[in-house]
Amino acid sequence: MTALPAWLTVREGASPLIVSLPHTGTDLPEFIRPALLSDWRARRDCDWWIDRLYAFAADLGATIVHTAISRTVIDVNRDPSGASLYPGQATTELCPTTTFDGEPLYRPGAEPDTGEIARRRALYFDPYHAALAGQIARLRARHARIVLYDCHSIRSVIPRLFDGELPNFNIGTNSGAACDPALTAAIERICDASGFSRVSNGRFKGGYITRHHGNPAAGVHGVQMELACRGYMAEPVPHVDEANWPSPYAPDQAAPMRAALERILGACLAFARS
Repeated sequence: MTALPAWLTVREGASPLIVSLPHTGTDLPEFIRPALLSDWRARRDCDWWIDRLYAFAADLGATIVHTAISRTVIDVNRDPSGASLYPGQATTELCPTTTFDGEPLYRPGAEPDTGEIARRRALYFDPYHAALAGQIARLRARHARIVLYDCHSIRSVIPRLFDGELPNFNIGTNSGAACDPALTAAIERICDASGFSRVSNGRFKGGYITRHHGNPAAGVHGVQMELACRGYMAEPVPHVDEANWPSPYAPDQAAPMRAALERILGACLAFARS
């Protein structure tokens, strides 16, 4: 097996479940930092503490794929062609130039050009997806079907991206194309019984990871779960700044959501093994 770069971690498990952690990284390589307006701003849209929230996945025998690189460097959940996953809606690019709130990330004139974007894709994007593809192939050789579960979170209120307050659980299956309806329904039942709010294929229908790798006909069922941060940490209202964000991970506050997530991953395993 080819040695992995230091920023990419793959924990191989035997169960038919892959847990993808594409946006929990905060590393900013030295080559990018002089071009940035603020290190804090470049890390602000991280999916904070999601790796801690899903730490139990290792005990389920899940394979876990994680990048330590900040999504500001390159977003491994965007279409590498540059095509928008959400045409007509505000979003961020493969190599984001603004925050979710629309604030610039780079000093004027220092934004990544076409050549720089291609370099970052080769350095970070391609290895992450090669790791996912390799683990999918490894597990499909052992299991008739597997679940690729892509973990995300976002602040509950971001007017540029969506109206009002985001539901707690946002299930994305590319409008059903990436996942068997039976698995979607099982996850929905758990969410609805949890007391948290839920929507399926709403504002977040699944990013490139779910859409590209999810292939039910080939035994690969892709699910993206976007969580509203308020389910497991304090969210400053109405605005976040360098003094109040990120809030610490709050284990007591997170316990009900984590319990629901444990049931959800259990349902993913039961579906894959059925």
